[in-house]
Parts: sequence; C-alpha cells; structure tokens
Amino acid sequence: MTVEVTETTFYEGGPARGDLLLNLLFGLTLIGIPFAVGAIVRALWLRFRITSRRISVSGGWLGRDRTQVVYSQVREVRSVPRGFGAWGDMVLVLNDGSKLEMRSLPRFRETEAYILERMAVRGGAKTAADNKGFADPQAASA
Repeated sequence: MTVEVTETTFYEGGPARGDLLLNLLFGLTLIGIPFAVGAIVRALWLRFRITSRRISVSGGWLGRDRTQVVYSQVREVRSVPRGFGAWGDMVLVLNDGSKLEMRSLPRFRETEAYILERMAVRGGAKTAADNKGFADPQAASA
C-alpha cells in the first residue's frame, strides 16, 4: 500500500523587492552602504519556499545554506513589519529552542497566518491572538 502525499506551495521566491530598493537609496549615504550590501546579498541568494508540509530557506553566501523545518517542529511564530508594513521579518522558534530567521518576507502577514494555520492542523499550536510578535510575553500579559 502506498500513500501519496500532495504538497502545495504557498510561496516560493526571494525577499521583498522594496527592501532592496529602500536599502539602495540608503546606500547613497556612507552609513547606508553596509545595509545596501546586505540587501544585495539577500536579493541574490536568499530564497523562501513555504508549502503545506514544510518551510525551506536557502541563503548564505551563494545560497549554500539550506534549512528545512516541518510545522510540527515550530513552537512559536514572531514577526515585525518593515517597509511601512509592505514586508516584514519573521522568526520561527523551534521546539528545541533554536530560531529560524526569515528577513524581508513579502506578504508576511498572510504568510504568518498560513504558518499558524498549518501548525494548528499539525497539532495544538498557538492561535494568531496568542502571538505577540517580538514583545516580551510576560510584559504583554501584565
């Protein structure tokens, strides 16, 4: 007996283009040059693939670092908007305490909702209302 599992892709691509454009503008100043270089490296080699079964991130120098995470490994999702809310940064806190960082993620609010939905399907995850972003959980409940 064989079980065929389908995997649908929610998002596949690189970081937000607005991140590159904004950092290139800041790169015209001396202080903004390192930010522009970082944005160029992200635009060239950072790739996200978010499917119904897993999250894959390829990055690093020449895109050689690859990380794959299944939803059952994700304990918490934290996100913060960037570029006036057009894109955002997201951190997935895994069950073992390690963190997977996704910078300049386009449509990050939709992606966060999708990841939380997939976590709930895979087994007892926090809801979007429980998610406080990067805020201190104790300070948020006080």
